[in-house]
Amino acid sequence: MIKGGAEWLHMDVMDGHFVPNISMGAPILSCVYKGVPGIFMDCHMMVAQPEKWVNDIADAGGSLYCFHIEATSDAVSLINAIHARNMKAGVAISPDTPSTAITDEIGAAADMLLVMTVYPGRGGQKFIEWCVPKVAELRARFPEKDIEVDGGVGPKTIDICADAGSNVIVAGTAIFNAPNPEDVITSLKATVNTAQARFSK
Repeated sequence: MIKGGAEWLHMDVMDGHFVPNISMGAPILSCVYKGVPGIFMDCHMMVAQPEKWVNDIADAGGSLYCFHIEATSDAVSLINAIHARNMKAGVAISPDTPSTAITDEIGAAADMLLVMTVYPGRGGQKFIEWCVPKVAELRARFPEKDIEVDGGVGPKTIDICADAGSNVIVAGTAIFNAPNPEDVITSLKATVNTAQARFSK
């Protein structure tokens, strides 16, 4: 997928507490990092107590540590701890969380903001369109930030995400189930780049 044009590898880390499923942890991330030198690992931490795992993920080669704002009471301190380990910091919001939960202070401190367009915890869910206005609201407040969407994004839903201001797209099912994954990646990137050109004017 990297050779096909994907720029980041999005790693879903689930602990069985914040979400019901259990997926991978730092040992798996470390193996991936060693197996794919130079990979940018976007670590989506669907975990309770995200403060607890910063050092483990940094040691495993994580490039970006994205935690859920619903899982912490002190997002700014957590962002600072992530930066202290030389990782970028992302802040995620679940579908039922308003974009205003990301205050101006939190948004300014973070490197990336993630709007979930499905409920966290399992793949293959249907895209939730009513989450998209949160992307537009965050783009209006944070014009220079990376804004990511994750969940049900593919060729049929990319336009609405890109037009709202998302410049980082997570696509799993849409790519891995496609007959020609490279074509899907190329198409998604082209749509985002076209939309971003409008935002930069």
